[in-house]
Amino acid sequence: MDWLLDALVRWLPALATAGVGIAVAAVVRRLLTRRWPVAGGQGATTRQLVTFGLSAAVLLGVLIALPIPDKSREQLLSLTGVIVTATIALSSTTFIGNAMAGLMLRTIKNIHAGDFVRVEEHFGRVSDQGLLHTELQTEDRDLTTIPNLLLVTHPVTVVRESGTIVSATVSLGYDVPRDRIEACLLQAAEAANLAEPFVQIRDLGDFSVTYRIAGFLGEVKQLLTARSRLRGAMLDALHRAGIEIVSPSFMNQRALDPERPVIPEGARAQRRTEPAADVAEPAAEALIFDKADEAASAAERAEAIAQAIARVRELEQALKAERDDEARATLEAELAQATGARDVLQAAIDGDADEPGA
Repeated sequence: MDWLLDALVRWLPALATAGVGIAVAAVVRRLLTRRWPVAGGQGATTRQLVTFGLSAAVLLGVLIALPIPDKSREQLLSLTGVIVTATIALSSTTFIGNAMAGLMLRTIKNIHAGDFVRVEEHFGRVSDQGLLHTELQTEDRDLTTIPNLLLVTHPVTVVRESGTIVSATVSLGYDVPRDRIEACLLQAAEAANLAEPFVQIRDLGDFSVTYRIAGFLGEVKQLLTARSRLRGAMLDALHRAGIEIVSPSFMNQRALDPERPVIPEGARAQRRTEPAADVAEPAAEALIFDKADEAASAAERAEAIAQAIARVRELEQALKAERDDEARATLEAELAQATGARDVLQAAIDGDADEPGA
């Protein structure tokens, strides 16, 4: 038992250092989680940087506290330094590059959680932002991880949160009057709930004319549904007007009556009549981009709590400087309201942090 007690005494500094380091890391992570939601982007980067720094500090402290001779400790520290240096040198082109790219993205702030983003062949909504990577939730509800270095070395298209242009193209024959086609396409854009629609002629081909119909969509979260709705409205409007959506190069091996247009029977019956009532359909985006929606909501809550905290501090300072009793009463009422709003937001963030996986 004496040898066990002696060993415990000798190893106690190292064990205590490791225990304290782990406890400090847990407390710091908890504080950072309270400050920034998990999916808030900036919080994820900060947590990763702080965690890396704390891990390095704990490792260094444990090595120093080990009950070994000074010469052996120096050799062990030198070996650790060589391993770390070699690892950084071998992975510098990717690890350091992605880390610097992640810091650059946080600095310029051109990409936020919930944004629609297209980079090369990848398209989706941002569902998470880390120090080394950015995660996109695609149209198939899958998650695609993109290195941050790719986002700063390639052109990135970000759909503006304030609204975007939704468009579609169609090729029609030269035998159909242009003004007739434009009127149908404008009706389709209005039926698809697009604001300020306009028509462009994109190409005069050898066999057909390419038209583009576009309009403004204010609610970008419904981008996929809006694109589908516009194309469906184009089909309905052109068919109701008796316009065949085929170019003169269209070839069909069946023998057709020259007087019979290539239009679905149901659409022919509705020609020159009022458009059919829109059928309510569930928004596909709610199912596809669930994680991106959560990330966007978390980012919005983080921004809201930051504004609430700043407002409370502003009112507290104003209250300290105010000497008029009536003005102080007004400031106290505003301060109580701002404090209540801050506490509600903080409770919501704390609830998200306590959920599994947070």
